[in-house]
Amino acid sequence: MNNKLYDIIDTPSLIIDERIVLDNIKSTQALADSKGVSLRPHIKTHRMPYFAKLQMKYGATGIACAKIGEAEVMAKYGIQDIFIANEIVGVLKYERLKALRPLVKKLRIGIDNTAQVDQIEQVFSTEKEPLEVLIEYEVGENRSGIIEDTDLIHLVKYTMKKKHVIIKGIFSHEGHTYKAANRTECLSLAENAYLRTLHAAKLMRDMGVEVETISVGATPSILNGAFTEGITELRIGTYIFFDVGQASAIEDFSHCAATVLATVISKPNKERVVIDAGAKALVSQNRDIGICATNGFGRIKNSKNVTIAALFDEHGVIINRAFNEQVKIGDKVEVIPSHICPTVNLYDKAILVKNNRIVEEIDVACRGKSQ
Repeated sequence: MNNKLYDIIDTPSLIIDERIVLDNIKSTQALADSKGVSLRPHIKTHRMPYFAKLQMKYGATGIACAKIGEAEVMAKYGIQDIFIANEIVGVLKYERLKALRPLVKKLRIGIDNTAQVDQIEQVFSTEKEPLEVLIEYEVGENRSGIIEDTDLIHLVKYTMKKKHVIIKGIFSHEGHTYKAANRTECLSLAENAYLRTLHAAKLMRDMGVEVETISVGATPSILNGAFTEGITELRIGTYIFFDVGQASAIEDFSHCAATVLATVISKPNKERVVIDAGAKALVSQNRDIGICATNGFGRIKNSKNVTIAALFDEHGVIINRAFNEQVKIGDKVEVIPSHICPTVNLYDKAILVKNNRIVEEIDVACRGKSQ
């Protein structure tokens, strides 16, 4: 618990280990390169142009965003290849998208319904070039995306009749692999999802669509080795920082680059330890099943599975007698978040560290950019 670096950082703070994050970026890029596919990192994890540029420096083809607000920030910082991997609905949003497009070389969005196509056609009616889209296909997560082949065929035919929308490919997200019971099931679920995506791509090609991109990805499946020939792009995000869920999925916590530094503020009894990082510093998400199970709301770094049992607004509670005996009031500990993506969104800045020194403070420029 004694670390001179901790003396100059107040709590709670978001800390990023530079050595680990670079290793994560390089190794995942090497994985994509070895398979001959593009890597398009999803920046909803880090929400920082600093890291987006770093990912592209080491070979990423572009970035994926979840919202227009994120894309607007990334474009402002010079990112030129952006895919918004989500359904955008609303004329106001498409007006923003139209204003954004001249600022980047390549901009694409996801669609799964004709209402979107109609709104694009309306807003982009004065544009010389059509808006490029990828169709989202549901592969098991039970979220958004086309489910039935008949609906896919209908959407493709409907879109092909429009002048201001052009289909460039298909994308899916095998998020249900997070709940797989083990690695074997994770790989099986992922590969079935990829085959379903490739099947959809074939249907589209048979209808005359030039399918340029077949984009898939979820960190636990990709890093456990899932892949099927025919995929052109891996679209994953959490690999850059990891968290308790993702580290559990590969059974290796050494890749966890992001932690929340917290202070021990109370020891009410011989088992309970209270830290100053509650639900305003760590997200209260707890995956209770599958290879990404977190078994709590965060894990103390370098501990023997010491986890946060409960989160209040300003308090995190640990119930562990051995840990209670190990720490004293005022000690600082690093917490690996259960889910890093929304945790990052709680902070204005991240502190980049290396060899127990601060390298620099990085603005979380996309914080709150959820519109």
